[in-house]
Amino acid sequence: MFYQILILILLTFIPFLELRFSIPAGILTTTVSLPFNQSISGMGLNPILVIITCIFANIILGIIIYQLIFFIKKYLIHFPKINFLLDKFLNKAHKKVKPFKEKYGILGIALFIAVPLPGSGSYSGALGSYMLGLTKKEFYLANTIGVILAGIIVALITLGIFSFI
Repeated sequence: MFYQILILILLTFIPFLELRFSIPAGILTTTVSLPFNQSISGMGLNPILVIITCIFANIILGIIIYQLIFFIKKYLIHFPKINFLLDKFLNKAHKKVKPFKEKYGILGIALFIAVPLPGSGSYSGALGSYMLGLTKKEFYLANTIGVILAGIIVALITLGIFSFI
C-alpha cells in the first residue's frame, strides 16, 4: 500500500498531468496510457484515499514550484542565456493566467488551476502567479482552492458521476 501511495504522489508531480492523471490511475483497475508509449495498470485503490492523497500532493507541488521559482530566478541572473529562456517560459504562463486574474482576481487563479485540461494546473498557476506578483499567501490560497476543485472534478469524472447527468 505504501508503494502505491508513493506512485500516486510521483504521478501527481509529473508536469501537465498532475492529479488529472494520478486520480484515475489510482482509482481505476484498467490500464492507463502514459506519454511516450508507456502504460500503467490502474491500482484500484479506495477512491477516498486516492483523492485525498492526490489533492494533498498537488497542493504541496504548487507550493514547491512557487518557492522554487524565487530561488531559481535569484541565481539565474548570473546566467543571462538560461535566464532569458526561463523568462520566455514564465511569460508564456503569464499570458495564460493573466486574463483569469484580471477578470476574477485570486478566484480566477484558482479557477485556472482547477480546469482539468493540459496547460493549466499548479505548475502553470505557480509560474503565472509569480509573474503577476501574487504574494505567497494569495498563491497558496488560490492553489489550494483550485487543486481541491480540480480533484473533485476529476474524481467525479473518474467515478462516472457525470455520466448520469
